[in-house]
Amino acid sequence: MSTGKDTLHEDQPRDEGYDLDRKLVAGILFAVDREDKAALTSLMEDLHAADIADLLEQINSYDRTRLIRLYGREFDGEILSELDESIREEVIATLNPSVLASAVRELETDDVVDLVEDLEEPQQEAILDALEDSDRVAVEQSLSYPENSAGRLMQREVVMAPEHWNVGQAIDYMRESEDLPEQFYHMVLVDPRLRPIGNVTLGRIMGTKREVPLADLLEETFQVIPADQDEEDVAYAFNQYHLISAPVVDGDGRLAGVITIDDAMAVLDDEHEEDILRLAGVGEESSLADRVIETTKRRFPWLAVNLVTAVLASLVIAQFEATIAQFVALAVLMPIVASMGGNAGTQSLTVAVRAMATRDLTGANVWRVIRREVLVGFVNGVIFAVVMGIVGVIWFGSPALGGVIAAAMVINLVVAGLAGTVIPVLLEKVGVDPALASGAFVTTVTDVVGFFAFLGLAATLLL
Repeated sequence: MSTGKDTLHEDQPRDEGYDLDRKLVAGILFAVDREDKAALTSLMEDLHAADIADLLEQINSYDRTRLIRLYGREFDGEILSELDESIREEVIATLNPSVLASAVRELETDDVVDLVEDLEEPQQEAILDALEDSDRVAVEQSLSYPENSAGRLMQREVVMAPEHWNVGQAIDYMRESEDLPEQFYHMVLVDPRLRPIGNVTLGRIMGTKREVPLADLLEETFQVIPADQDEEDVAYAFNQYHLISAPVVDGDGRLAGVITIDDAMAVLDDEHEEDILRLAGVGEESSLADRVIETTKRRFPWLAVNLVTAVLASLVIAQFEATIAQFVALAVLMPIVASMGGNAGTQSLTVAVRAMATRDLTGANVWRVIRREVLVGFVNGVIFAVVMGIVGVIWFGSPALGGVIAAAMVINLVVAGLAGTVIPVLLEKVGVDPALASGAFVTTVTDVVGFFAFLGLAATLLL
């Protein structure tokens, strides 16, 4: 953080490492109300683009529009890249065309592709028209690749060299070049047909004598990524093989671009976020900036599914109406069995879905994982069965009732461990996203089995 920023806001409490605090936001909005551009620029000049994007997402649409118009030509292209998709179109529509053009031209081609691919056609054209002709062609070529593919993720600006060059030639080339990428980590060596043969890190180049051939400095780990490969597989490769950057090749194996670790990790982060949202049944694109109607539409389907599963559980309970009528204590204890089973199932389900996403759960170890989850469910079931058995005896003075709830607890936790692992595996086998659909099925199984085991045992042993 700069000295100027510290002097300006030294009395403001803020979270460590995070510039966007309430007093700063209030000061910015006050400057907007006064239409004091100098004060606004002073307050925002040292903020990171991600913080400014957060600010735009947190304030309402009216204040957002006024801030953008007052901020004017200070608007940075990186801010657009950091914005949530739900308000990106609104911000682009608010920007003056000349400001938009200036902002977009600052971005690398991969950032521009990420910016335009989810926009409506008018906004897409506004972005593309703002680019230089060469950059527009590069972006349009990237957009021709399938959605969520490496071709969409890569940046077209690549630092490459012929395989016969030495260190001195590489250094001279980079010093004389006027269009190097803003950030890069490797020089890619290519054969005469522009097929990548290896990577050389900038550190090795700068630390080696000029006459040493680049071919002698190649990294041991080298992965070539097809342009049509799914971006999720790309992120997995970066994480699995600890890559910093990797060349992307077209259908003929020729160098088409490069993917860097920041883009790959952004994909990995997006995948994790999607899985969390899907597990909660709120939709993979949910955001705090979404409107009420959009949020309602995303959540309604899975609430409807949950209603159906709840009805199924109620039908099971209805079969034992007479038993419950004779033993009111059963109505008191039923939710405990179902709740414990649901929580245990969710635990197993979360572990399984996460392991599937990281490819740790495979056909080679699936049965070992299932056995482990069942055994964990059994052990936990026995422990809590003892606890609830004692509670049943003390609370209701009935050893038989204590035994019933204890047995039901063991059965439901074992089934929860089994269902939480098997259901997502089976869903993936039939082509259904396990993160999206597993929760409803696991909850149904644990509720139905829990109620049936508890009430069935009670009907058998207590009547």
